[in-house]
Amino acid sequence: MTLTLPTLLVLDADPPPRLGRLTGRARVVHTDAAHLAGRLPEADVLLVWDFTSHAVREAWPGAGPRPRWVHTASAGVDHLMCPELAASETVVTNARGVFDQPIAEYVAALVLAVAKDLPRTLELQRERTWHHRETRRVAGTRACVVGSGPIGRAIARTLKALDVTTALVGRVPRTGVHGPGDLDRLLSRADWVIAAAPLTEQTYGMFDAHRFGVMQPSTVFVNVGRGPLVDEDALTKALRRRWIAGAALDVFAAEPLPGDSPLWGLPGLIVSPHMSGDTVGWRDELGIQFVELYERWAAGRSLVNVVDKKRGYVPGH
Repeated sequence: MTLTLPTLLVLDADPPPRLGRLTGRARVVHTDAAHLAGRLPEADVLLVWDFTSHAVREAWPGAGPRPRWVHTASAGVDHLMCPELAASETVVTNARGVFDQPIAEYVAALVLAVAKDLPRTLELQRERTWHHRETRRVAGTRACVVGSGPIGRAIARTLKALDVTTALVGRVPRTGVHGPGDLDRLLSRADWVIAAAPLTEQTYGMFDAHRFGVMQPSTVFVNVGRGPLVDEDALTKALRRRWIAGAALDVFAAEPLPGDSPLWGLPGLIVSPHMSGDTVGWRDELGIQFVELYERWAAGRSLVNVVDKKRGYVPGH
């Protein structure tokens, strides 16, 4: 009797995932965005390895069967969600846990770099200019971290280790977490505002002219969440008019950031190419995480990191 193996469809990116442990346990089929729609009906499982692609959101509404389980190798799921997927019985999981501490370390590095004026120090070194300055003390400052999931909590822990008084803001208030009603008050007192929220209907464009307006002139804004959390025109105005002291963006509404974007030349803005969670070996971690999830799924055990498809994130935090 021939055993029929489950079909695992992989939306590829370069380099592809290492799935050697699934040899003989899954029929692995690789596809690109252009052929995804035609491949979906044959798949039992879809691994969205190319988490920058919107191909799933575009292909899912088509005809035919759909995978029973979709896993994305990313924390955010907005790139693949569409009404048809949200309404289906398909289980969606994400890469929760892989990026938490790397992103927290990146945020801490940005805070220290800005406070200690490291970008200017490097610039002066290139100019061979000796120019003594005073820098800011980090200990004793205040941070507001918007997003109370694992990434936000890791950021809060790391900043507290630097003796930064940190307030965490989430979707609903609970012990140790402020609700949205407290956000403006906390923003008005924060030296550092860190955006680490998922992208949902409620968070889209939440950092707008009003929110930048309530911040202090000494505030530095950091976004390591999703690009569309920020009204980039409002941020541009806030920096040019010096409503805030500076900003650091690792995510953008359009990626890669176009070469003619005014964001590149804004005073006080640090631009990085969506790399805050990407440490050496991160792709291997993502592959290992997926294989372990696949083993649970194949054994009939309940999956972890299950996304609430209506909310757009993993609940319980």
